[in-house]
Amino acid sequence: MPHAHDSNEVIQSAQEASREGIRAAWIGLAGMMLTALLQVVIVWASGSIALLADTVHNLGHAATTIPLVIAFKIGQRAATKRYPYGYRRAEDLVGLFISLMIAASAGLIIWESVDALVTPHPLTNLGWVFAAGIVGAAGNEIVAIYRIRAGRRIGSAALIAEGQHARVDGFTSIAVVVGVIGVWLGFARADALVGLFIAVAILGILVSSLRVTIRRLMDGVDDDIIDRMTHTARATDGVAEVETMRARWSGHRLIADTEIAVEPHLSVAQAHSIAEVVEHQLLTKTPHLHEVTVHVHPLGVTHPLTGSLS
Repeated sequence: MPHAHDSNEVIQSAQEASREGIRAAWIGLAGMMLTALLQVVIVWASGSIALLADTVHNLGHAATTIPLVIAFKIGQRAATKRYPYGYRRAEDLVGLFISLMIAASAGLIIWESVDALVTPHPLTNLGWVFAAGIVGAAGNEIVAIYRIRAGRRIGSAALIAEGQHARVDGFTSIAVVVGVIGVWLGFARADALVGLFIAVAILGILVSSLRVTIRRLMDGVDDDIIDRMTHTARATDGVAEVETMRARWSGHRLIADTEIAVEPHLSVAQAHSIAEVVEHQLLTKTPHLHEVTVHVHPLGVTHPLTGSLS
């Protein structure tokens, strides 16, 4: 086992996680582009607004993959004096860009759908539109499963969100199928109404994406992360009390710091040894934890600056 201060094992894990994230992004992009290009041809041949809405959303979603890959690449750069915590937050900033793309695609779809409701467009090749909806649903679900699994493995909220985004894309493709069935049954405006439904679904994705992105940018984490880390530190031999425990996401890695109290009769060397064990326990038992700083206080001794007891 490496020494507690030897972060080489952790750094290697972070590099491998970034590489896996990049690979998942590229493979997902290939799948979405293949699906979207097939749909573009059928949109041109049929004039379906619902399929246009689905295709625009798929193309917009595919376009957001490029900045996500760039963010993973930037996050691998070494820390500097100006950016001492590194560049992994670029991944969270890309989340804001993705949200803007989602909003733009929703606006275009609403515009086209309202126009089609006011002035219905004749649809042709409905069989091909139906088939395109089925293909879109299947292709997006495959991409969704792959990205969500990869995101969970490496702890990337952005990659998980992209996978969930692809899954909803699949639902919108199913909505296209519903629109075609409505037209077949004699309801000419069914296609445009489905386009509006897709736009509403996209706005729901927008709210969800912004919620996750803003929470990360505000250094928010799930409550159970802090609870688990506190339990791990408190269970370490020699730790009398865990005074504080904090953690925040930096891209797809966690950074944390904690203050622990030890018995005051211990030597500096003994207290330092306990801190090293706490650090090692946290790094090995907390998924996606990249680094943690452990500060030691003597139990029951007043802090000279704050006047509070440890």
